[in-house]
Amino acid sequence: MLVTFALGTATGDWTLELTGWAPGVSVLLPLSLIAIVTGTWRYGANPVLAFWAAYILTRPLGANIGDWLATPRSEQGLGLGTFMTSVVFLLAILATVVYLSISRADVIEDEAAADPQTSADPTRERRALAGLAVAAIATVALLGWANAQPHQSALAAEEGAAPTCTGAPLTQSQATEQVATSFPASDLGTLRTIADDTLALVRAGDQPGATARVTDLETAWDDDEATLQPMDCQAWTFVDQQIDPALSAVRSSSPDPAVEVSALQTLMDTLG
Repeated sequence: MLVTFALGTATGDWTLELTGWAPGVSVLLPLSLIAIVTGTWRYGANPVLAFWAAYILTRPLGANIGDWLATPRSEQGLGLGTFMTSVVFLLAILATVVYLSISRADVIEDEAAADPQTSADPTRERRALAGLAVAAIATVALLGWANAQPHQSALAAEEGAAPTCTGAPLTQSQATEQVATSFPASDLGTLRTIADDTLALVRAGDQPGATARVTDLETAWDDDEATLQPMDCQAWTFVDQQIDPALSAVRSSSPDPAVEVSALQTLMDTLG
C-alpha cells in the first residue's frame, strides 16, 4: 500500500520524464506489465506475489492514463483537461461498482474458488517467478535505453509559463543590451560556455554529447533563476523564452541540426 500510493503516481510521471514518450505510449508499459503478471499467475505464479505486483502497477497505469486524457492534443494527449478527465475516472469507477454489486463477480464463495489452480506446482511457480524476474530486468533495460535516446520530457509543458513582467516586450537588441548590463558577467560567462559547447557538439555530429551538455544549460539557468529574475524580469523572460526552444531542439526525438544550430546561435547572440 505504501509503495502503491506514495510512489505509484510519481513512478508514472517519472516514466514520462525519463523516456520522453508520449502520454499515450507510456500507458502501454504498466498495462503490458499487468498483462504479464496476469499471465504468470494463470500459469502458476504465487498468487499473493502476483496480486501485489499487479496492484502496485495499477497506480502508474492510472497516472499515465490520466496524463494521456488530460494533456493537450498539441502535446500528443487527448486534450480532455483535468476536469473532464476526473469525470471520466468517476464514471468508470461508478460503472465498475454498479457492475460488481449486481453481478457479484468479485465475490469468492469458497476456498476452492479462490484459487483457480487445482494444486500448487512448485516447478511452475519457480518458472513463473523466473518469468517475472526477466520481465523486471527487461523493463529496467528498456527504460535505460529510452533514457539514453535524445528526447524531451513530456512533462516539460507542465512547468508553467515564465513570470509576467510589466512593460512592452523587448526587441532583440534591447534584450541583448539589458542582459549585458543587468546580469553578472560570471553567470553569463557560464551560460555562454555551455551554449557554445553544445553548439560545437551539434556541429560535430555528437548528438548524445550535445543532449548531455544542454542539460547543464538547463540546470545552470534554473539555479540562477532566483538571482537573475529579480534583477531584470524582462531580460530574464526574454532569455528564458530562447532557452526553451534550444532545449527542445537538442532533445528532440528526431533532432534537426539546422534547427538546433539556429536556436543555440540565437540564444548566444542574446547572451552576448
